[in-house]
Amino acid sequence: MSSAEVRVPGIEVRSIDWVPLSERHGRLSQLGPLWFMSNAQIATLAVGLISVTEGGNLIWSLIAIVAGALTGTFFMAFHSAQGPQLGLPQMIQSRPQFGYVGALMVWLFAYVQYAGFNVFNTILAGQAMGQTAHGSVKSWVVLATVLAFALALFGYDLIHRAEQVLTWVFLVVFGVFTVGVLVTLHYPAGSFDLGGFKWTPFLGQFGVVAGYQISWAIYVSDYSRYLPPEVTVRRTFAWTYAGSAIGGIWLMTLGAALAAWAGKDFDTIASINAAGDKVFTGFGAVVLVFAALGLVSVTALNMYGGSLTLISAADSLRRMRPTLPLRAVTIGLTAALSLVGALTATSHFLTNFNNFLLLILYLFIPWTSVNLMDYYVVRRGRYAIAEIFRPRGVYGRWGVAGIVSYLAGFGAMVPFFSVGTLFTGVLAHKLHGADISLFVGLPVSALLYWALTRHIDVDAEMAAGAAAEHLDAPVAVPPGH
Repeated sequence: MSSAEVRVPGIEVRSIDWVPLSERHGRLSQLGPLWFMSNAQIATLAVGLISVTEGGNLIWSLIAIVAGALTGTFFMAFHSAQGPQLGLPQMIQSRPQFGYVGALMVWLFAYVQYAGFNVFNTILAGQAMGQTAHGSVKSWVVLATVLAFALALFGYDLIHRAEQVLTWVFLVVFGVFTVGVLVTLHYPAGSFDLGGFKWTPFLGQFGVVAGYQISWAIYVSDYSRYLPPEVTVRRTFAWTYAGSAIGGIWLMTLGAALAAWAGKDFDTIASINAAGDKVFTGFGAVVLVFAALGLVSVTALNMYGGSLTLISAADSLRRMRPTLPLRAVTIGLTAALSLVGALTATSHFLTNFNNFLLLILYLFIPWTSVNLMDYYVVRRGRYAIAEIFRPRGVYGRWGVAGIVSYLAGFGAMVPFFSVGTLFTGVLAHKLHGADISLFVGLPVSALLYWALTRHIDVDAEMAAGAAAEHLDAPVAVPPGH
């Protein structure tokens, strides 16, 4: 599959097609700021509220946040190493596991995530600007969406540059804000009592944090696929892991601290503004304006990923040429869907956000398990790239092993689901609402997929790829294999 012939200076033309070695560029160190800044924004801050709002004390909330982030990011960061080796976006890599058509199942879930997060991101950006610059929140939501669309359209290189700049500004603005929060705010009695442990809020916080970090797994190769394949798996993992984990832990712990301080009166935008003004008058507005810019950048990431997912899905139904106009249309459609959602959203933001995050956790635990097992254990990074783009190639139209393993893992998790007031599984109810589904879905999907794929002849797949005539990169073999 070839890239578009139409080229506009500064605008990325590739989408789901393979990135030739002649176009590989960039440094591994770029991954750190990108994943740091993707997590270091106030939508992430809201993830840290769950335990405190459900009756947990602050110290155990912080422990749950750190443990959940370190766990979820571990799986997410391993996906990042796939990008340089395969030269493909993340979700198109699901075809070898789920099939040319079967991958539509996971792409649907991914697209719901992209559009769903953008609803929350743009609402927060609109509220932040409405609090500081005044004007209609809906007008600011529209402006945030337009700016994010432009950033997503220019694509890969501009997104990386924007996140690098924002990272340096963040370290100054939120560095001062965080010190101010620690010094000026007062917390309820018992906030740091290690004897105040409660299983339900602890596991609820752990699960939401881990789910939030795992949900980034569908993005990561999108932003590493232009790197040269000589980069090592270890260093690619390390830069991604460090950036994402540090950014996530920082903002989530800040969110927990603010929630413990504000109590029942907590409101994301108002509480940030009030806490900032305790540092010095007007600083709350500075924090919120910068936070809005961060939300625009992560909204662009979702539009970019949503575009790649839509093109992948359309290509599974009818062969598509990945042209620049197609990129623009799919980015625009993703922007429009999230904009409609944001403009028509109702109240109870935090409750809906919590439930949404848990849903994402449930949907992507079995996917990440199957995908990583296939890449690192079953095929060990050896894929016939041309066959990924063939409707009736060696990977088939329906990947039975992947689909069965996914559904089995998801089904095994259902009794352990605890989604706020929406649903509590039978076994979660017996655990007083504690959610341990993460520890069930991961091993079930991984082990079942491994058992069902032991017959795969990887050498035969590679031979079929080498015989392909219609792609300038017939196979992808990581260094050392």
